[in-house]
Order: sequence, then structure tokens, then C-alpha cells
Amino acid sequence: MTSATSSASVTSPGTSPGAERGAQSGFALGLPPRPALLSRPAWLALIALIIAIGLGVPFSALVLPETSALHLSAYMMTLLGKFMCYAIGALALDLVWGYCGILSLGHALFFALGGYAIGMYLMRAIGHDGVYQSDLPDFMVFLNWHALPWYWEGTQHLWYALLLVVLVPAVVAWVFGFFTFRSRVKGVYLSIITQALTFAAMLLFYRNETGFGGNNGFTDFKRIGGFPITHPGTRTALFLITFAVLVLAFLGARAIVTSKLGRVVTAVRDGETRLMFLGYSPLGYKLFIWTVSAVLCGVAGALYVPQVGIINPGEMSPGNSIEMAIWVAVGGRGTLIGPIIGAFAVNGAKSFFTANFPEYWLFFLGLIFVLVPLLLPNGIMGLIDLAMRKRNRT
Repeated sequence: MTSATSSASVTSPGTSPGAERGAQSGFALGLPPRPALLSRPAWLALIALIIAIGLGVPFSALVLPETSALHLSAYMMTLLGKFMCYAIGALALDLVWGYCGILSLGHALFFALGGYAIGMYLMRAIGHDGVYQSDLPDFMVFLNWHALPWYWEGTQHLWYALLLVVLVPAVVAWVFGFFTFRSRVKGVYLSIITQALTFAAMLLFYRNETGFGGNNGFTDFKRIGGFPITHPGTRTALFLITFAVLVLAFLGARAIVTSKLGRVVTAVRDGETRLMFLGYSPLGYKLFIWTVSAVLCGVAGALYVPQVGIINPGEMSPGNSIEMAIWVAVGGRGTLIGPIIGAFAVNGAKSFFTANFPEYWLFFLGLIFVLVPLLLPNGIMGLIDLAMRKRNRT
């Protein structure tokens, strides 16, 4: 007589009931654990950077005399603030290109829309300090306008302008994305359509009849929130606000891509057809990440305008959108931190070349555009990752 024996499976103390049942049936789902928002060393480095910037910049700009070697000049603060705005735009593009697989060549449109939204407020804040001392902005008086257009109403309030900074890029992006993604336009065709969209908007804003200053745009700002816009304290505050927004944008983007929603978005990039076979509708996920990216670009443009002091239709040029893609590619798409590094690296090189060798900058930019995909397919972050893996093996 033989006795039946049942095989007992040995499980580790940390094994979940679902995993135990999977082991008994010979099947394991094998989902990777959700990564932490940031590692402990990354958190410590970020906190140290926040403290250094938060304390060092006001001290260097407002306390140290101009004769000091450590004094942060208005020019350098404006330049670094502009780079941070570009970094926010690059981060926004990385969300849709690096994680969703949508190469947009029209993100400069959203950047400019945010800039124009805050620019309308800045023009109204000039008051009677303009050349013509009129209630209307100077360009409207020059063009013989007699009243504000209806879409300028309410722009004398900062809160309303900030609302426009978020809503205008969001609405434009959602409407464009809904009809484009629903039609399943993708790949190079989608990139061309985005470029055509921003080019058409640029031509529209160049017209004086649209009420946005024509080819001159908005400039000669006097104050923001009641404070003189050229005062060192105001410049320092704008710089710190831009830095804070960059940090929050990075943490928010990191939270999105490490969430379950982020996994689905990445699946859209890697295999949209297979994702549809699993029962997911990619439309909603694409629209969400596309709209969030547009809003981030709009916020970047709104921070850019008061620091640089001008906004015109040239910010919508297709070349600016292509430069955004270069920042992401140089830094390393799909990494979040890479596009920030790429924005600083490329624009730092641009400042150097335009100051010392202005006739060669476009050649250098074209060289980057050709060589980076060939020699650095994963960008600067790819090189760093390769160096770290070699170091760990040794």
C-alpha cells in the first residue's frame, strides 16, 4: 500500500499570498517593484542644493558688493534664470518624447503662450508710465487702437494672468491632442503636424491685427506684483521662484513616471498595439501626459518673460522647438535629469559661441544635431550610466 504525499512549497517570510499561489501553480507575474521617488543620496543632494541656492543666491546678489569675485551680477542671474526656464521646457518635452514616445516639434508654441499670458499682465502693469501715458499698451496707441480687445479684459490682475498661463496651453494642447491622437496620427507625421501648428501660430501672432504687438511683441516692462521688475530684490525673487518651480516640476514628473499611470504611458511608447490588445485605451493616457507637458512649458514661458524682459512671435519659431529636442537628446531622453543637464549644457555652449564666435554657432548646433544620435544615442546620462557600470564591475 502506497501513501500519497503532497509536496509542500517553501516560501520566504516576505512572500505575498499572490506570489505563493503563483509559485505553486508554476507561474509568477514578475512585476518589478515600484521605484522610490528618489534614492537617499539623491534626496540628500537635492536638499543640499536647495539650501545652497536658497541661501547663497540672495547673499551673493544682495549682500556682497559688486567688487567681490563672488558677487552674482544681474546679467549672470538673468542668464541662469533663463537656463532654468529652458530646463523646465526640456523636462516637459521629455515627458512626452522620452516616456510616451511622442516627438513634438511644436513645444515652443506652449512656451510662448505662457509667456504671452504673463506678458499681457506686464503690459497692463505699466499703467501710465509708458511712452504715450495711456491706459492702453503703447503698441495699441501706436497702431491707433481705441479700446482693449475683449480677450485682454481681466489681464490687469496677476491671478488672472497666472490662470491664463495654465489654462491657455492646456486647452490648446488638449484640443489638438484629442483630434490628433484619436485619428491615430503618430511618428514622423505627428512631428510634422506639431511643427506646422507652431509655425501657423507664429504667423498669426506676427500680424498686428491680432492685438499681441506684431513682430515687436511685448517689452519695456516696469513692475510685477507691484514691485519694480529691474530691482535686484525682484530679480532675486524671480530667480528663486524659477528654481523652486524647476525642483517641483522634476519631483512631479518623477512621481508620474514611477506611478502605475507612468508604466502605462511607457507601455504606449514601447508597444501601443499590444497595450490595446490588453484592454487599455491609449487616448486618455496620451492626452494626460501631453496636456501636463504643455502646461509645464507654459509655466516655463511665464517665468522666462519677466526675467528676460521681452516676448515676441520669434519664440514660437520651429527652430526653438528643434532646439528643445536637442536639449533632451543631448542630456538623455527618458531620464528626467538628463534634459535638465542638456538644457544647461547646450545653452551654455550657445552663450559661449555667440559671445566669442557668433558666426559658428549654427554650425555647432547642426553638428550636435547630427553627431548626438550617432555617437551618444543615450546622451550624457548614458555616458554617466556606462561609467558607473564599469566602475561597479571593477
